[in-house]
Amino acid sequence: MRAVIQRTKNASVTVEGKTTGAIDSGLVVLVGVTHDDTVDDAKYLANKITNLRIFEDDQDKMNLSLKDVHGKVLSISQFTLYGDCRKGRRPNFMSAAKPDKAEELYEVFNNLVKEEGVPVETGVFGAMMDVQLHNAGPVTLIIDSKDK
Repeated sequence: MRAVIQRTKNASVTVEGKTTGAIDSGLVVLVGVTHDDTVDDAKYLANKITNLRIFEDDQDKMNLSLKDVHGKVLSISQFTLYGDCRKGRRPNFMSAAKPDKAEELYEVFNNLVKEEGVPVETGVFGAMMDVQLHNAGPVTLIIDSKDK
């Protein structure tokens, strides 16, 4: 599994003009799933993301985690994270998992983040979504469960 995380002051997602998720301070997490991902990959990402020390302490050092600052997650399914742009001019998405598997692991990931004590808001799996965020820092990181 792959995630792009963006530290945010606030963020929201709308589908067909309706807000389906919104958070204040926390992380926007774009989540992609590939064919050989398992629940262990979701566990790794959920634990890493909720405990990663990327929020400033009182001395402006990145020493605090999402849990430490009582932040929230806006989780967005994002198959394009597995887009391959090496050949031609049109991305190839063959590395992205099929929708049924991807949705299942996406939901597992969200539930594991909740089990870590972090509130989660979401978009709608497979829908065209408009995501708006106020990137804080900006801090944007990529985490891949295969790199553990």
